[in-house]
Amino acid sequence: MKKIIFFLAICVGAFLNFAQAQDIAALLKEGLQLERSQKEIEALDKYKLVLSQETTNVIALVRAAELSTMLAGFNEKDLKSKQLFLSSAGAYALRAYASYPKNADAAYVMSLTQAKLSELQPDNKRLIECVRNSKIYADEALAINPGHAKANFTLGKWHMEMANLNFVKKAAVKLMYGGLPEGSMDSAVFYLEKARTLDPYFVNTYLELAKIYYQLHQPTKLIEVLTKMVKLPTRKTEDISLKAAGAKMLAAAQ
Repeated sequence: MKKIIFFLAICVGAFLNFAQAQDIAALLKEGLQLERSQKEIEALDKYKLVLSQETTNVIALVRAAELSTMLAGFNEKDLKSKQLFLSSAGAYALRAYASYPKNADAAYVMSLTQAKLSELQPDNKRLIECVRNSKIYADEALAINPGHAKANFTLGKWHMEMANLNFVKKAAVKLMYGGLPEGSMDSAVFYLEKARTLDPYFVNTYLELAKIYYQLHQPTKLIEVLTKMVKLPTRKTEDISLKAAGAKMLAAAQ
């Protein structure tokens, strides 16, 4: 009798695990479908449900980190909401990286969230730490997977922002904190063009490239990038405002 009860307990446990795995797979699928429909808040809720059942699900953690970062950008005028979304994004990224330190997506969202968190740092020392960390994690992601489009994008944008630091800021950073790794426009173009090749539908890459080509006084490349950008399909809500900014730049360039 005891053997039968033990066997039944194993069967019930296996069934419950199977049912939970099916639920998680279904929730992840629903989350991705909602993202494709530009329903980012509803998608984030699905990923939160996954994490309530499986706290270290790397797919849900990565998607939650990226979506929370995007949603923070929709709240530029509401600083409290922006801080809340970015704080949540950083926490999701940290959990993903702590659980999967050799996962390129986990390293990428660490880089992404550190870059975004630097925008809210009132303390210069913490700001510099976030900027440093952003490059460190982007480098890690590319060491794991050189073909990671968004890690290439993040590193390209980092180089662009570092190259644009004025002399006074660079001198102040060096004096107070020992400086930052050097950034260059050539490196920015290299990584952003690579990101564009790897994912030709990621709108963000085109706008950052357009900004660089405008600075470098290369109108032919500027127009080429923007012409392709405005024709791209809208895959996420932020693409609407990004493409509108690109269309404005294109009109001014022609």
